[in-house]
Amino acid sequence: MKKTIALLLALCMTLCLLAGCGTSKEEEKVELTVFAAASMTETLTELGNKYMAEHENVTIVFNFDSSGTLKTQIQEGADCDIFISAGQKQMNQLDITASADVNTEGLDFVLADTRFNILENKVALSVPEGNPANIRSYDDLKAGLEAGTVLLAMGNSDVPVGQYTQKILAYFGLSEEDLANAGCITYGSNVKEVTSQVAEAAVDCGIIYQTDAYSAGLTVVDTATAEMCGQVIYPAAVLKDSKNVEAAKAFLDYLTSDAADAVFEAVGFTPVA
Repeated sequence: MKKTIALLLALCMTLCLLAGCGTSKEEEKVELTVFAAASMTETLTELGNKYMAEHENVTIVFNFDSSGTLKTQIQEGADCDIFISAGQKQMNQLDITASADVNTEGLDFVLADTRFNILENKVALSVPEGNPANIRSYDDLKAGLEAGTVLLAMGNSDVPVGQYTQKILAYFGLSEEDLANAGCITYGSNVKEVTSQVAEAAVDCGIIYQTDAYSAGLTVVDTATAEMCGQVIYPAAVLKDSKNVEAAKAFLDYLTSDAADAVFEAVGFTPVA
């Protein structure tokens, strides 16, 4: 009888240990670090919170900034599981499979077969409340800049929205250097800084993404065509140094779901994944 009880106790202890191991694995905590373009701040924060509510073992930490700044931070060794850029250039600069003309340093940070295009945005001409300068289109902006009667806010040259703006100025035959020297341009280190200048009526208008205009409650008077500045495509990828590859892939899969698409579309993004 004593032997039987001892065997039963041993069996119970074994089962408890096995169950404990299973529970530990199921509840293993994962922290994902996501570097994403500043223009995604509102949408990704909302989606991240929803995802964490459905996956209690996952904590998502976001770092929002200009894509150029994020690229530099990754290159310098910052911990990052997922990178979502507002332009192909910054992702290409980290992707060994990209052209050497862009990835000039031969950087190899992107995990193979995880990169894809997730969203498209529009480059918008936005104005402060009431539109005091009465700017109604990019043609109006061109005329105002040529006359020296308009103050435009744009992103720095290392920021995707700034690079798109440079293409728009070139499309209209305008010299950014001459306009800056004439005091017709102010700059922001990321799209949120440009948006703030417009919202505070510190400028007559600003060139930002239509999603940022929506989030800030700003009026969009015109959007740029692909001929003016190309398409605004956001690539996403898991990084090679990620310690949470499967969890990172799962979150990116979630960002392509119907539920995520609805959040993106509500503010003006167009899902392309």
